[in-house]
Amino acid sequence: MTVTNQFDMRFLICRRIVGMIENSTIIERSHFSMKPCFLFSLLFAAVGVFAQQPNVILVMADDMGWAQTGYYGYPILKTPNLDDMASSGLRMDRFYAGAPSCTPTRASVLTGRTNDRTGAFRVGHSINKQEKMLSTAFRDAGYATAHFGKWHLNQGGEGEHPLPTDDPHHPGQLGFDYWLSATSGFDRGEFELSRNGKREQFHGDGSEVIVAEAVEYIGRQAAQKKPVFVVIWYSAPHGPWTASEEDIKPYLDKVDRTSAHMLGEIVAIDRSIGHLRQSLKDLGIANNTLVWFTSDNGGSPNTDVLIRESPTGEREFIYPSNCSDDLDPNLTHDEAMSIHGCLRGVDPDSTGHLRGFKKDFYEGGLREPTIVEWPAGIKPRVSNFPSGTVDMFPTLIDIAGLSPDSINKVHDGISLAEAFKAEPARRDQPMGFRASGGWMWLDNDWKIVQNGDYSKADNRHPIELYNIIGDPSEQQNLIDLYPDIAARLYEQFARWSLSVSRSALGTDYPEGRVLPTGRDPDPDIDRRRAQRIKEWAEEVRAAEARE
Repeated sequence: MTVTNQFDMRFLICRRIVGMIENSTIIERSHFSMKPCFLFSLLFAAVGVFAQQPNVILVMADDMGWAQTGYYGYPILKTPNLDDMASSGLRMDRFYAGAPSCTPTRASVLTGRTNDRTGAFRVGHSINKQEKMLSTAFRDAGYATAHFGKWHLNQGGEGEHPLPTDDPHHPGQLGFDYWLSATSGFDRGEFELSRNGKREQFHGDGSEVIVAEAVEYIGRQAAQKKPVFVVIWYSAPHGPWTASEEDIKPYLDKVDRTSAHMLGEIVAIDRSIGHLRQSLKDLGIANNTLVWFTSDNGGSPNTDVLIRESPTGEREFIYPSNCSDDLDPNLTHDEAMSIHGCLRGVDPDSTGHLRGFKKDFYEGGLREPTIVEWPAGIKPRVSNFPSGTVDMFPTLIDIAGLSPDSINKVHDGISLAEAFKAEPARRDQPMGFRASGGWMWLDNDWKIVQNGDYSKADNRHPIELYNIIGDPSEQQNLIDLYPDIAARLYEQFARWSLSVSRSALGTDYPEGRVLPTGRDPDPDIDRRRAQRIKEWAEEVRAAEARE
């Protein structure tokens, strides 16, 4: 019997019992409602399901755009395994990354909190070890926990080891029993990963290597009848791109070689998804295994970036640029960069009709290709309910029976357990996003947004208002036409953002402050962190003075 059927049966039984009670002359009718039936049903459905705890596998691509799947009709690229997964599970068409960049979104997945609450302010900033982690919640619930692939919750650019045991933020320090990981990216060919702190050399496609290793781990746990919580974080299709000749061959006569390699990396991801899903079936555990696929931020832009040295000797970024117009289309990503200083845009467009790309707070920078497949608990359908990576932790608390206390009381996500069964009419709790100087506030159909201007330090673009349902490509800024809606949304955002700033200062932790990271000093990261903390402390003091 499926989770849904168990829930529905208990609910009907409870309704009959309540009906008998309501008709009694002994007990006053007003003392009863259907709400106890809902709680009763959840409780007893949980007893049946949690006796066989579902396996949970979280899979995340790196810089994969919303449109880059076959099921969305992406030109020339075929993704048969993701397409089959989408037709077999819940396709979530309005699922948002926690931020439009890597490290912040990863923090939101594992905490249920927006990135600025967690210390993972931007790429390269380590997560606060005081955070309550999803991995720890699963481990405490009796699960075997493992991480495979890109980590990026410690700090970038430290030494040659992919992820040493003396790193104070390695996965083993944050709830994972087992890990085969790297701080940052790894590509096709020869590369190193860290197996519980021990360096190992690998050869092949990185996406397929980590999935094969994850399958072996899952198989060992299945043999012991132990449920697993496994996180698989690809390093692809993040540039620079390196795919096999076989995988790029179908695209070489259609796009430049750089874009062909990007497409080839997605082909390898799709093939690894097929291997994962077939392996779960072969192990006999696919029915009660939840696989949640998404990406960490928007896709790579289709516009070139010219990188050159300024008169002061600093690197200067010219964006947008058309620097690739005169380049040999057979140049690889690295060749175009080293010879011409040209970061070539990808072809075709990675976000389709959505506006923006990675780093943008427009839809193309945040909305992700997302599928949840769980045969025992989800019937195939398409959802347009707005949700995001901050919702994963609260959802899995309900799905896997984790302790409600395992997540920080101040969190930003909601449980999607009911949305897995049927489409809610609307989301009662709006969604907030802020990172690296930009921000966005989403309330169902409406969003208010301000993007950072990355070509000019500490500068921002104007505030904009869009109706995402009527204008999914965000072409009509409605802020002058609907000032009342803009004011309401901005007021909501400001209250939420103040709460985030308080969290960033450590008010949500038992110590009431953020403890030292335990890491060696890094001048750039420490300077940026100190600057943000100063800004947020001033914001909180000003708010307290007004209260």
